[in-house]
Amino acid sequence: MLNLAHIKHCAAEVGFDLCGVTRCQNLASESSFLESWIAAGYNSTLGYLERNIDKRSDAKLLVAGAKSVIVCGVAYKNRFSEGYSEGCNQKIASYALTTDYHITIKEMLRRLCARLKEECPSLSGRVFTDSAPIFEKRYAVEAGLGWIGRQSLLVTPQFGTFVLLGVAILTEECDSYDTPLQGVGCGECRRCIEACPNGAIIERHIDTRLCISRATIEGEEELEAPLPRHGWIFGCDSCQSCCPYNRRAPMGTNPLFAPLFDPTQIDWQKMSEAEFTLRFAQTPLFRTTIERVKQ
Repeated sequence: MLNLAHIKHCAAEVGFDLCGVTRCQNLASESSFLESWIAAGYNSTLGYLERNIDKRSDAKLLVAGAKSVIVCGVAYKNRFSEGYSEGCNQKIASYALTTDYHITIKEMLRRLCARLKEECPSLSGRVFTDSAPIFEKRYAVEAGLGWIGRQSLLVTPQFGTFVLLGVAILTEECDSYDTPLQGVGCGECRRCIEACPNGAIIERHIDTRLCISRATIEGEEELEAPLPRHGWIFGCDSCQSCCPYNRRAPMGTNPLFAPLFDPTQIDWQKMSEAEFTLRFAQTPLFRTTIERVKQ
């Protein structure tokens, strides 16, 4: 059996700022919400969200015999998270200025599980960070890390929304589990909705047809007309930099998530595909192309 305090101690040791543990459970209500969202056309070019909906809500379909779900988070707020100067047309979402979190967080999760296995040799499971169909944010809520804000992101009391998540689905029970937070939330605040340049936020869900992040990262080939991008060339932090929880959140301290470059100091229009690959292959920018960045 796993020990909750030991899990959190090990998570902190490998570099996570947040850790919560919840029982493996079926999140059927999340599946219903996703299906309704897709039926309304809000997923636009994100066709992958239509696949494996059953697995998203039931972790046991990803890991046979799953009993516990560990959700860990790293705070990554940096100086670019607070916004760019007015009129800047080379803005990049602050998470994308670092080494690709898919690589970093997955390795941290593997180290966490290796430490847990030392105390519990029968332990098995899998780790994920945006790499499998799973409702990571909802499991984070169940694990007591925060709540879903109006901009559809996980909001944590300590670090706001500038948190990257990873999940370990494990086959052992835990001696106790965390519970959802009580007495906190967004209240009457609607700053994220008001700050979205294209009006993509609709009360805790996103119309990705209007979302700058979707347009700059995933492309617009299937849509009729390009979206106004308001200076963003990859991702968008507009709904985050205005959030009161983010404004008072501390800067991230994990050096693995420090910015690797200043996007405002790069001549993107003169960059070749080869240079783009050489400089950014280990960052989230590699999901796109230099030609898309130049648009």
